[in-house]
Amino acid sequence: MTQTIDRVRIETLVREAIRGSLKSAASASAAAGQSNAMSAFSPPGWVDGKPNLRVSISARHVHLTDEHVEVLFGAGSTLEPDKALYQDGFYAAKQTVMVVGPRRRMLPNVRVLGPTRDFSQVELALTDSISLGIDAPIRHSGHIHGSPGCVLVGPKGTVQLDQGVIRAARHVHMNFADADYYGVKNSDKMQLVVRSKECNVVFEDVLVRADEKAKLEVHIDTDEGNACNLEAASEIILRKNECNCKDH
Repeated sequence: MTQTIDRVRIETLVREAIRGSLKSAASASAAAGQSNAMSAFSPPGWVDGKPNLRVSISARHVHLTDEHVEVLFGAGSTLEPDKALYQDGFYAAKQTVMVVGPRRRMLPNVRVLGPTRDFSQVELALTDSISLGIDAPIRHSGHIHGSPGCVLVGPKGTVQLDQGVIRAARHVHMNFADADYYGVKNSDKMQLVVRSKECNVVFEDVLVRADEKAKLEVHIDTDEGNACNLEAASEIILRKNECNCKDH
């Protein structure tokens, strides 16, 4: 009888051990799957589970319509990508144009950015607009109503723009995960702190431009980049604007 009881007891213990082992394995597998799923989800531009901030100097450039590309570079012409930009799908084209302002002041070899747009637009820094003799207003891209115009000259023709010359306002591209991380949303304003030796600058009014696919990138113009000595920066901080101001 003792032998029988011992054998039953042993079998019971073995079954319990096997069940416990299977449960542990299943739990470990589920945890690993969850961990893999979490690691597999990485918003655009994120590194090591958090946003990877980039600050880029946006030099003077031109955006063109398909029609204006053909006028400036010849019938059937399209923009030819030369260098990919940080934001996916955008590029610096091989083509350049001359921008001509009042009294025939001009900027040669201004880079065209692609892809094409529904309207043509010229984005300058303050020193560029002074050089051209154009009083370009500070605007966010696409807000060209009532802005000055200019003449664009290409190898095959010219285009007279009645409006579209602006000084590009500083802004930050980000995706919705970036926006959640910083506690902001589209059209909010942020601050960019750039620390460099004897040249610390805090840029206010950095407009948030949030969409699903963007990577975290602040755009400032050449004058602003020079003012803060961006290339020699020792620390860069992007933070929520304390007053959370918006354009109305």
